[in-house]
Amino acid sequence: MPRLSFAAASYALGEQDPLIGRMVELHGPVKYSTPPRADKRFATLARAIIYQQLAGAAAGTIWRRVESVLGEVCPERFLAVTAVDLRAAGLSRNKMASLLDLSERSVTGEIELDRLGYLNDQQVIDALVKVRGIGEWTAQMFLMGALRRLDVWPVGDLGVRQGYALLGLATAVPTAKELQSLGDHWKPYRSVAAWYCWRAHDGLPR
Repeated sequence: MPRLSFAAASYALGEQDPLIGRMVELHGPVKYSTPPRADKRFATLARAIIYQQLAGAAAGTIWRRVESVLGEVCPERFLAVTAVDLRAAGLSRNKMASLLDLSERSVTGEIELDRLGYLNDQQVIDALVKVRGIGEWTAQMFLMGALRRLDVWPVGDLGVRQGYALLGLATAVPTAKELQSLGDHWKPYRSVAAWYCWRAHDGLPR
């Protein structure tokens, strides 16, 4: 049975849950940009590492500088350029260490980014969190955005937890542990539910 698109899953979940159906009417189906090709997944993860804990504008500036330094964002180029060049692009020592770790694991084949699509969600998370600087949240965002997995439930995301409460589903913002089971009724489309929790958190009409 072919896997549904995010748009089709939005309508399918909306038919099962009137609240989600209302969100679909207000915001339309879940929208994601075109997923990266398998050979661009390294760049996707490198960008995610750079953007962690930085304001969008600052992270964007650093990302463009890194692209300029490397020419092509690939593990071989990261390992070939000097630390001085990477520091000059604005990378912190921690981010440099994370990017070099990702590069080394990719070059040695310890992580086969082009084959992640063949793994189940937990296997993808387990593979990615071995990389310094990549935690479960980043791996989950990769699952949703790059691999288009429909049943990811990022309970550690504050926006999802706050959005859940703003939707009127809880009187207080649930903890990550509390939210885990609260999303069970949205299986197998919890990624869709998370997206609408984000929309509620963003302050858009509900």
